[in-house]
Amino acid sequence: MYRFAMFSAVFALAACSSTSGPELRASKPVIHVSSARAASDISSCLQRMIPSAQAVRDQGSTELLVGSNAWLVTLTPSAYGSIVKVQQSSSDDGGVPEPELRFDIARCTT
Repeated sequence: MYRFAMFSAVFALAACSSTSGPELRASKPVIHVSSARAASDISSCLQRMIPSAQAVRDQGSTELLVGSNAWLVTLTPSAYGSIVKVQQSSSDDGGVPEPELRFDIARCTT
């Protein structure tokens, strides 16, 4: 069983040519803000503004992968709206430039 799990993990990592989710989650946040808007509203807005964004729900939070896993946007509900955390991969794919992403975040969180 252990060998199968190990093989599956290695195969999954080998299949991915881009940055892994755990690597993105471990990186230092580039943006960390709070918003009065609900996480679902921010997620919908970002998906409209950034067509390459893919949303995944994870334990009460919403994660958006932007580009080829170049950016990870985590939206966590809070008592006053949402907490928005943006992390960048060490291997930038050049898909969504940081200034554009910052503008989209600002636009969708206000």
